Amino acid sequence: MAKQQKPQYVTTLFNRKARHEYTILDTIVAGIELHGSEVKSVRLGKASLNESYAVIHRGEVWLENMQITPYLHNTLEQLDPKRSRKLLLQKSEILKLNSKLHEKGLTLIPLKAFFNKRGILKIELGLAKGKKLYDKRETIKNRDAERQIQRLKQQY
Repeated sequence: MAKQQKPQYVTTLFNRKARHEYTILDTIVAGIELHGSEVKSVRLGKASLNESYAVIHRGEVWLENMQITPYLHNTLEQLDPKRSRKLLLQKSEILKLNSKLHEKGLTLIPLKAFFNKRGILKIELGLAKGKKLYDKRETIKNRDAERQIQRLKQQY
């Protein structure tokens, strides 16, 4: 009999494009409301934060466009992989975010999803402002210069 391999669990999911596309002004950690077997899918790494964003609607924060692929062994109802998911924040935090979002060009972008010490899924949101093309080039140039300096330091 062949032994079944234990699945490799993922502890953190990143939105890699977020820091390239946006300048992050502030961050906040929020809980997320999931249904059924969505937690199992996220633990297996079957989730994506790419192209997702958060909106404030009727005093609640909602995460839009987060892809969670349905769990393979789910026998209950099938959920829409890109449905809106409620983020859990305190009322004072929501009011603060809402006032900042009314400034020109700011948006809420999920930066990463992670499991805390108690095994609860959390989302790190960033209050972000979109970068212009020349800002992106500047960031790449600075990153390359920093790598070059680190290489030179390691040689000596």
